Amino acid sequence: MASTLTASNHSRDVVGLKYVYPVVSRRAGGLSIGINFNPNNACNWRCIYCQVPGLKVGTAPKMDFQLLEQELRCFLDDVLNGDFYQRFQVDEDKRIIKDIAISGNGEPTSLKDFDKAVALIGEVATEVGILPQSKFVLITNGSLMHRPNVQGGLKKLQEYGGEVWFKLDSATEEGRALTNNAGQSCQASVDNLLISAKLCSTKLQTCLLDYNKQGLSLKEKNAFLDLLRDIKAKGCVLKGVMLYTIARQSLQPEADRLQRLSLEALNAFADEIRLLGFDVSVC
Repeated sequence: MASTLTASNHSRDVVGLKYVYPVVSRRAGGLSIGINFNPNNACNWRCIYCQVPGLKVGTAPKMDFQLLEQELRCFLDDVLNGDFYQRFQVDEDKRIIKDIAISGNGEPTSLKDFDKAVALIGEVATEVGILPQSKFVLITNGSLMHRPNVQGGLKKLQEYGGEVWFKLDSATEEGRALTNNAGQSCQASVDNLLISAKLCSTKLQTCLLDYNKQGLSLKEKNAFLDLLRDIKAKGCVLKGVMLYTIARQSLQPEADRLQRLSLEALNAFADEIRLLGFDVSVC
């Protein structure tokens, strides 16, 4: 019997494919078709809320483009013409393809042929009628936006009406080191954000959590607001800011120290960001 797809079940192998997996997404509000460029569970960051089992430091392996196309075509046909929703007991109000999301078990832009993969997905999804009705999303930590092949992929994503969800969980060096274990500085992240927003519609995705019952500190909030003021002054146009908190158990060593940030805290911070002129969603 097939599993029940819910917002708390994000298993990458639920349909037994290498690259393609379905998710009922809180942020998307329906069925998100994930494309996993990192089946080797390798990433250049180690976020403490990550649910990837056996996460390791590394990059995406070589892509089997023939298999990617085969899986994507077969899966989309199952959703559009088969009994996928019934088999996986998807709630009636979630039975709509909200997006195709390049995400998965590591940083997708580390794929050597990233631009080629984006183009292939866009071509197939357009051919079968998913695009442009549904969104085409890249979920990324933004750390590799300076690479030519990544920028080529962003341009292609923009051609298909897509958007980038750029991870920015903290605007302090201490916060980034704690939350993301990222060796990249805040300034480098800002520089890459400016590149992303110039090449493709870009949203910030910010995971806020309660670490060691400390809540969201005034220092972190002020640094984030200052960063938004700075990029706005530099002419950076963001499509929006998405604030969210953890929904599933982390598989990292810090898991026992993590708790959801309250909805009240998220909404209060969202209101502060809106005062700067940004569109903000909370989930």
